[in-house]
Amino acid sequence: MTDVLDTIIPDDPAEDAATPPEAENWRLEKAGDTLTLWLDLKDTGTNVISEAVLRELDALVAHVEAVQPKTLVLRSAKPGGFAAGADIDGFSGLEREAAEEMLTEGHRVLDRLEALPMTTVAVIHGATLGGGFELALACDYRIGIEGVKTGFPEVQLGLHPGLGGTFRLPALIDPVEAMQMMLTGKSAHDRKAKKLGIVDDLVPDRHVDAAVEAAARGKVDRDTNLRAGAMRTGVARSIAASRMRSETEKQAPKADYPAPHALIDLWADHGGDRNAMQKGEIASFARLLETETARNLIRVFFLRRKLKEGGKGDDGIDHVHVIGAGAMGAEIAAWSAMQGKRVTLEDVALEPLGAAVKRASKIYQKKHLSGIDARDALDRMMPDPSGLGRSRADLVIEAVPEKPELKEKIYAGLKGKLKPGAILASNTSSLKLSDLVDGVSAPTRFAGLHFFNPVSQMPLVEVVSHDRADKKVLDRLAAFVAGIDRLPARVTDYPGFLVNRVLAPYLMEAMALLDEGKSKEEIDRAALAFGMPMGPVTLADQVGLDICLEVAKSMRRDLDRPVADTPDWLAEKVDKGETGKKAGKGLYDYDSDEPPETGEADTEIADRLILPMCDAAVECLRNGVAPDADTIDGAVIFGTGWAPFRGGPLTYARTRGDVPKVLSSLADTHGPRFQPDAGWSDFG
Repeated sequence: MTDVLDTIIPDDPAEDAATPPEAENWRLEKAGDTLTLWLDLKDTGTNVISEAVLRELDALVAHVEAVQPKTLVLRSAKPGGFAAGADIDGFSGLEREAAEEMLTEGHRVLDRLEALPMTTVAVIHGATLGGGFELALACDYRIGIEGVKTGFPEVQLGLHPGLGGTFRLPALIDPVEAMQMMLTGKSAHDRKAKKLGIVDDLVPDRHVDAAVEAAARGKVDRDTNLRAGAMRTGVARSIAASRMRSETEKQAPKADYPAPHALIDLWADHGGDRNAMQKGEIASFARLLETETARNLIRVFFLRRKLKEGGKGDDGIDHVHVIGAGAMGAEIAAWSAMQGKRVTLEDVALEPLGAAVKRASKIYQKKHLSGIDARDALDRMMPDPSGLGRSRADLVIEAVPEKPELKEKIYAGLKGKLKPGAILASNTSSLKLSDLVDGVSAPTRFAGLHFFNPVSQMPLVEVVSHDRADKKVLDRLAAFVAGIDRLPARVTDYPGFLVNRVLAPYLMEAMALLDEGKSKEEIDRAALAFGMPMGPVTLADQVGLDICLEVAKSMRRDLDRPVADTPDWLAEKVDKGETGKKAGKGLYDYDSDEPPETGEADTEIADRLILPMCDAAVECLRNGVAPDADTIDGAVIFGTGWAPFRGGPLTYARTRGDVPKVLSSLADTHGPRFQPDAGWSDFG
């Protein structure tokens, strides 16, 4: 009879709610009157906010409502951070209606968390971004552990915050500061987060329990956001929004990047009404998901992940020895030391070694390292004028100027000096490895590691193979690159490798346009209007006109296809020492000229600059310089900043559809260098 009643009469729902629900991504811990929910996604070292995470949180909040602890604490069990953002796999490719349904459900869960009657505290550390930041904002208090980084990077995906960030952050801190964070995607690191009012307290890890107890007793001082009240008036928001639109258009034109402009409209229209803002946020986010910009930028996210995955495994490299303390060598050494490697830096002169230490200090400051972490990184980077580190290093990176005879002299001096199994890598950007390999003692353990300048800002590194390189060595080098938080792109030995082969036509065609009488400003503006981060004339000055000449010579010498002629006046400028920004004068005079920051569409100039890059990318695909189209698109984006919202040169060509036809027309007018590559016949 009891069994029959059990099937007819349901269990007491209150009793069910008092029993902790099972969860794969959360752990519940009870200590006195405090419940702590630890976010701990299984089978990964990084937390993300997924549909499953929110569904489990909903059940756990129901449990909290039933047991009524005095304090609820949210924490992360991952050492790297609280949560890196939303699960992009979960919403990529969703139709608008499905996206709205998923977001609405997510908002319901966070609203439920926010409405809990007890004190809620988010203890955040490391990366607390996107959806993870929005989860923390739904709590009453945020305790930041030193080193915490908060922010909304969604704009980099062609989106804006979608789980309440658009209204919770402006209600918490100065609304204009909140909007700037969301519009730019810039992060607020620990002290800035405290100053803005994002975190209520900033403490070392050992003081977390005391900070949580202070929050539970209401003993945490917090500033009242007076400006939030002032910005509730439509007039005030309208004035502020007008300025935001103007500034945003300069950096991210609405035609190319609709998300920040949609966010400004949302705030201007509904910033004084939370309910309207919430509904508008959901609808706007779902609309943006369908834009070509969001699709391409989400694809770029996956390209980054794919490149990173190409460096899985153990590199077996603890000690790195860098030869050459110029700009590149110094950056490689500083960055490697920052990422935990033991580094020795060799140069024949003491002055560059001293400058390298100063450069490292500036890099660590810009990267927001704490005083202790910066000191530890500097301790790991040892100036080595005598070259003692050569015999102890697991990896030796040669980063001397692009002169074959100099590199050959370095390699000769290394013979018999390296420890067994050590790898030798060249940072060459324009010399073929096949021309260098005969000068090394162990060809199987020699390869290219082509970093991009500045190493501390450019995420890509080309791992360059050659016919005699050992695959295990290449795997270790790719793992080393990933291990120092850079993106390894595996490429073969080819003129310019991959990135410079694609970039060279952009620079060389700019020289041809200048020779025809086009102004440097109109050339740069056409490229900027397309979405390039820097016009080719400005970029040539940035790279150095001397290096541009060397790259042009190598292309002309090593490629079977015709390339643009280098004007005689360019060599004359280099001979006079006018090599670009580093000399204070190049194509621009840096005492009097200001390179343009925004562009005006000139499609003819843009096609002459951009379409040869697409053609070179097809050539590289045809010749197997990179394993696939994704690697090519990803490498060009992360190695040059190529207009990411267009998805990369091959994606742009595929979307546009008429590139071979336009190239043929340009060839008829300007010569055979525009003749489409044979690979277009197989490209679709």
